[in-house]
Amino acid sequence: MSSGGKKRTFKKFYYRGIDLDSLMEVSTEDFGNLVTARARRRLIKRGLTRKYYALNKKLRKAKKEAVQGEKPAVVRTHLRDAIVVPEMVGSQVGVYNGVSFNAVEIKPEMIGHYLGEFSITYKPVRHGRPGIGATNSSRFIPLK
Repeated sequence: MSSGGKKRTFKKFYYRGIDLDSLMEVSTEDFGNLVTARARRRLIKRGLTRKYYALNKKLRKAKKEAVQGEKPAVVRTHLRDAIVVPEMVGSQVGVYNGVSFNAVEIKPEMIGHYLGEFSITYKPVRHGRPGIGATNSSRFIPLK
C-alpha cells in the first residue's frame, strides 16, 4: 500500500439545490419555503412552540460543550414530531419510542424529515417461526 495514493473525495451535500453551509445561515421562514408542503404548513403557517425552541437550545448547548473532534452529548426528547432543521446536523438526539430513547445521530440527509422516522416504535414481525398454539405439523422444524 502506498501512502501517496489518491485522496478520497466526498460528495458535497445539497438540499433542494442549496449546499449545507448556506443552509445553516437560512432563516426558519426561508427554510420553511424549501421543505415539503406538510413541513411548510408546520413551520410557517402554525409556527413552532416553545418546546421545539427549547430542544434546539439544548442541542446547541451540547454541541458547544463537546470536545473538538468528539460527538456531542445525547439530548433526550419525546418530540417525535420535530422537523429536522439544518442547525441540528451533527447533534445526537435520544428519540423516545414509547419504551426507551433511541440515540440518533443527525446527518444532512435527514433534513426536512421528522425525528420519529428514525426511532421505530414496534418490533418488526419475524414470520416463519412456530409459536404457542401452533399445530403439530406446523411445529416441525427439520434438524438439517
